[in-house]
Amino acid sequence: MTDRGTAAEAGFDSWVEVRVAGLLRFAFLVTGSQQAAEDAVQSALASACEKWSTVSRRGDPDAYVRRMVVNAHISAWRRGRRELPVAEVRDATNADPAQVVVEHDAVWRVCVALPPQQRAAVVLRFYEDLEYDEIATILGVAVPTVRSHVHRALAALRRELGAEEDE
Repeated sequence: MTDRGTAAEAGFDSWVEVRVAGLLRFAFLVTGSQQAAEDAVQSALASACEKWSTVSRRGDPDAYVRRMVVNAHISAWRRGRRELPVAEVRDATNADPAQVVVEHDAVWRVCVALPPQQRAAVVLRFYEDLEYDEIATILGVAVPTVRSHVHRALAALRRELGAEEDE
């Protein structure tokens, strides 16, 4: 590592030592959770460390890093909205491999039976993890149309897979 990099790291380390407690208090007020505050500060400091030479030259690195804390929290919140808590976590290690194949086959058969636009919307949404506006662009339709395709496809999947379980 160069002397310049070492000096920048030393400057960052001393800056963090003085300000970490204040950043954690600020992050707690922003997030409302100690764990979320620690995560946001850690993420912001990791990013700030990577570009400390640029951050430290700004007029107010404190404000810049506080903004990074807010952005880190918003990003985590957006990711969290996609994660849904479940009542029971299944242990996939004890799953019967034959049963897994049967379930995957059943889902595949129902997916193949969907109309092409619905199937494409479901694949792009859940397999490719794209947002509705991205899917709309790819399929050349409006966002509400994509939402409708996904909604109808999921309803059909639930209906068909529920009927197969009843048999």
